[in-house]
Amino acid sequence: MKSNSKLNWKSMAACALFGAAAVATSGAMAADIKEIRFGLEASYAPFESKTPAGALQGFDVDVGNAVCAKLKAKCVWVENSFDGLIPALEARKFNAINSDMTITDQRRQAIDFTDPIYTIPNQMIAKKGSGLQPTAASLKGKHVGVLQGTIQETYAKARWAPAGVDVVPYQTQDQIYADLAAGRLDASFQDAEAASKGFLKRPQGAGFEFAGPPVSDEKLLGAGVGFGVRKGDKALKDALNGALKELKADGTIDRLAGKYFDVKVVVK
Repeated sequence: MKSNSKLNWKSMAACALFGAAAVATSGAMAADIKEIRFGLEASYAPFESKTPAGALQGFDVDVGNAVCAKLKAKCVWVENSFDGLIPALEARKFNAINSDMTITDQRRQAIDFTDPIYTIPNQMIAKKGSGLQPTAASLKGKHVGVLQGTIQETYAKARWAPAGVDVVPYQTQDQIYADLAAGRLDASFQDAEAASKGFLKRPQGAGFEFAGPPVSDEKLLGAGVGFGVRKGDKALKDALNGALKELKADGTIDRLAGKYFDVKVVVK
């Protein structure tokens, strides 16, 4: 993973001038932020996905647009594979990650995060009646799909793979669902809401169900989702936190969450 820690102020300004980042450097005020480029991986409904016409939609997209409106900044969306979001952020392809990325100690080593916005349980899905549980003993010899670069991949590789579970990483969540439906996977592990809205409640998910209870592990699975920003980008981080605080206080994020989720998810 590349590091931009050695970039000086002039280099950062040059990058901004050439369109790599439209957010002003660390000495800027929120009022100077004219454009926010959000990076996301758009195959993870209900957080971020595409309409049949190709337009972006989802909870994270709505929250991002609300933040931009609050800051009177233009929102630009840049699609990227999930496992490449942090390197792309460091390479200044966009200003912030807004793609259901959970805040973990491991990720904090590379980037900074805003305050937590919401938290979602992590749960496994499998065929109805499979009897599978999200444990190493139950999954030994089984094939479990995970999205590359996610906390679910980190958890599965740390907790299940050493016991003989075949943890299979994928570039997109849609590919996981396709292989699960086709029988090439025994289970998949992801956010519970993503599994429910993106698969179980769709025709493709007929015959499948949640397998076992939600999985908790604060060290590996984190304790909330936030926007990721580059190390040292205090102006943007402070502006985003300010907007998010206002949007929580006035009920906007709760209302947006109500469109997509069955349970309360917003972190106060």
